[in-house]
Amino acid sequence: MKQNILKYDVVFEEQSVGGYTAIVPSLPGCISEGDSFEEAKKNIEDAIKLYLEDMQADGEEIPNGDSNSFVASVEVDLNQPHTFR
Repeated sequence: MKQNILKYDVVFEEQSVGGYTAIVPSLPGCISEGDSFEEAKKNIEDAIKLYLEDMQADGEEIPNGDSNSFVASVEVDLNQPHTFR
């Protein structure tokens, strides 16, 4: 049997009320959550599988898993004026 493994970037955001939200940027609307990081990771894996199964059932092309997104920190100094016009 042919193995079909795809990799997707997932952004995990810790919530102030506890738990984590997980978002897949290359699959719009594919979001899940969990009370712990491990639970959120398992839940988003399940959500990705369901998302892709629905796409396949609808005859849509499955994204190959490559993503052009990345996470970076940006510092903002509110005491400095903005530079755009």
